[in-house]
Amino acid sequence: MQYILIFISAIFVNNIVLSQFLGICPFLGVSKKVDTALGMSAAVTFVLTIATIVTFLIQKFVLDTFGLGYLQTITFILVIASLVQMVEIILKKVSPALYQALGVFLPLITTNCCILGVAILVIQKNYDLLTGVVYAFSTALGFGLALTLFAGLREQMSLVKIPKGMQGTPIALVTAGLLAMAFMGFSGVVKI
Repeated sequence: MQYILIFISAIFVNNIVLSQFLGICPFLGVSKKVDTALGMSAAVTFVLTIATIVTFLIQKFVLDTFGLGYLQTITFILVIASLVQMVEIILKKVSPALYQALGVFLPLITTNCCILGVAILVIQKNYDLLTGVVYAFSTALGFGLALTLFAGLREQMSLVKIPKGMQGTPIALVTAGLLAMAFMGFSGVVKI
């Protein structure tokens, strides 16, 4: 039951983009088309889940063991950057089709603060490995849901006439604010 609550909470109630405001850059930058939003969502889900596992193990078995907790942030950044590079190399060799589909998005994930934020939140919330992985996967799905919904809204907005002063970034920010307010409606559903 705890995993179901974490799943629902991470996707709807505490959405990483709309509630915690992490991952805003790709949220605004990659959300012009639903196709690219879905590709970015898949890449973030894959990397976020793997990065959480690796950073959790490094935190528990290296940083905590040797009293190096103060190196958490820089270590996690290096791990995530190298992990993204390693995933990119492996995908290029093993599955060129998947590499072509995700290749554009993998370098963008390196600078996505959502990945680092979730890795740190798993440690701060004192989750065990399985709970952390469920939280990371759910958070990635929530990121993907918000990104895809926002991309769909932006595609629809490209079809309507918007006043010149509101075109582009201003209407995107207003729409993102309204989407965040809509997700606030879920705030009473789950309490963790």
